[in-house]
Amino acid sequence: MDISKLNGVAKQMVADGKGILAADESTGTIEKRFAKISVENTEDNRRAYREMLFATPKFGEFISGVIMYDETFRQSASTGEKFTDLLVREGALPGIKVDMGTEAMADSPEEKLTKGIDGLPARLAEYAQLGAKFAKWRAVITIKGTDLPTDANLEQNALDLATYARMCQEAGIVPIVEPEVIMDGPHTQARCEAVSEKTLRAVFNAITEQGVALEGMILKTNMVVPGTESGEKASPAQIADATLRVFQKVLPNELPGQAFLSGGQSEVEATANLNEMNKRGPFPWKLSFSYGRALQDSALKTWQGKAENVAAAQQAFLKRAQLNSLATHGKYEGEK
Repeated sequence: MDISKLNGVAKQMVADGKGILAADESTGTIEKRFAKISVENTEDNRRAYREMLFATPKFGEFISGVIMYDETFRQSASTGEKFTDLLVREGALPGIKVDMGTEAMADSPEEKLTKGIDGLPARLAEYAQLGAKFAKWRAVITIKGTDLPTDANLEQNALDLATYARMCQEAGIVPIVEPEVIMDGPHTQARCEAVSEKTLRAVFNAITEQGVALEGMILKTNMVVPGTESGEKASPAQIADATLRVFQKVLPNELPGQAFLSGGQSEVEATANLNEMNKRGPFPWKLSFSYGRALQDSALKTWQGKAENVAAAQQAFLKRAQLNSLATHGKYEGEK
């Protein structure tokens, strides 16, 4: 394991003013996104959509890497150039989602565990050969009253994340470790804060036990926000305060960076909340972004599956990337 090489890639992923595009929607997930714009979910349409994003001129100035789904990772642009090569040319690192989705936990069916550990070393070796520089594995943490999450669920998800991270590093790939405390539900922001802290403690304990090099990984987790059905509204300042309280208690200083997931926040909310946190910096670790919908929504709505809309859609994507870049410096001043 070449820790210095892993550390170099991890630092690139959270380089100044840059974040990660999460374009790793599964075929089922992209179908839901396409349905909203009445675009048929065919392989060619999926390829055309990703090409629109990846071929955006100068997006590499603001995007350090792109997480892809297996199908996308193996696809090529309409010019015949492999997507992985296109990204490298633009200055973005190719990344791959390696988890295989979630399943109900046997002893607690309302909670989820993530599939994909079996056979993972062989898959990672292939992805490394195909050009992957980093990977992603997502664990889903559900809040329900005071009963969920259970300790057993937190511990198993933490172990799986740490096992995946160790396997990645052994394959020469930087792991993005993504424990997501889901914002769905009626829970308060205070409950989200408590669960987020407990989740991250479990994850970093497991990472230490599994011998994962902290310098060669990136964290991707949620902001501390109220549940979507709580009726509670938190300001960017309140979200920043709560999230940073957790991070300053739990995140090791050796960690190169934390790239937030947007988790259902709107494009503007995700940018404003990231900005508010970076206004409080500097911190021992970079605070960046790894957004999916919060980078793509405007571009997707503009694109509408039509070739004549590609340039306008690319401008919409570039604008969001640039605004989030400003937010990594705490210099976002609202929508313009």
